[in-house]
Amino acid sequence: MSEITLNIEGIDLLTFYGEKDSKLNLIRKAFPDVKITSRGNTIKISGETKDTQRVREKLELMTKVIKEHEKISKQDVKEIINGGNPFVNRISQKSNGNVIVHGRDGRPIKARTQNQKNLVDLAEDNDILFAIGPAGTGKTYTAVALAVRALKNKIVKKIILTRPAVEAGESLGFLPGDLKEKIDPYLRPLYDALDDMLPSEKLKFFMENRVIEIAPLAYMRGRTLDNAFIILDEAQNSTMTQLKMFLTRIGPSAKCIITGDLTQIDLPRNQKSGLYRSLHMLKDIPGIGAAFLTTDDVVRHRLVKSIIKAYDRMSEEDQKAKEALDKQRALRRDEEAKKETKD
Repeated sequence: MSEITLNIEGIDLLTFYGEKDSKLNLIRKAFPDVKITSRGNTIKISGETKDTQRVREKLELMTKVIKEHEKISKQDVKEIINGGNPFVNRISQKSNGNVIVHGRDGRPIKARTQNQKNLVDLAEDNDILFAIGPAGTGKTYTAVALAVRALKNKIVKKIILTRPAVEAGESLGFLPGDLKEKIDPYLRPLYDALDDMLPSEKLKFFMENRVIEIAPLAYMRGRTLDNAFIILDEAQNSTMTQLKMFLTRIGPSAKCIITGDLTQIDLPRNQKSGLYRSLHMLKDIPGIGAAFLTTDDVVRHRLVKSIIKAYDRMSEEDQKAKEALDKQRALRRDEEAKKETKD
């Protein structure tokens, strides 16, 4: 038997314990043979030596996470109990060195994960950057923050944000309104990101004076996009022809980020995404970079990461089932061919 006294200092105790000790109770439930008592910033842990040491490690990791990231959820505590660290790839939000730009009301907008920081660094070193990753990893948001910073620092004179207007299982023609009203829902994520980073009056001024332009990809044809920071979002829904058209619009003083999620292609069955092929075809050209994000970079609701992983597992199972079916069909064809030869 052993007893450990742990002093919790330098953090908000309500954040650590949770309302009515809800977070501490998760630890108690996970280690029923260990007695855990708390008074203020002092916690006493009693039980078998190996169990008390494990509880101590969990509580110390919780403390470290809160010191670095200023928050911890009950789901984060559950991940810690299961042996993980939900913030292992996250960057400390106390470091001002990670600030990309200050948004509305002076709120700092930062790279929140190591791969997001890598995206920021690569964007500075390359004039064209592919940012590839699943939903919720901050690709578009980080790219828009970089564009706003470039505009504020007068590196560019305008921002151009574009997306292919491709339906995700819905028909554009059945939506009410004129062309702008039909297309705006597809561009809404770009409006939302800008709204986070610029005061409404300034954003309205920039939009009215075409300092910031948001338009469907088809509207880029025939133009030369120079002295601009250009973002092509949802590029997985672009064909090879469209991507070639877009990339050849870029002027000598432009910066460009192309974001995409290769697992969410909404093109019709008879059209192939040009993103994967373009990415591999252009990867060795100096000045063109690629940043890759994963489910570990998901910064939306805690369940989004689990949802993406579940769909990925299902895709893998479907692929294996397809390969097995193809193999069976090939064997059947071989058997039929042999039978015909004998006959």
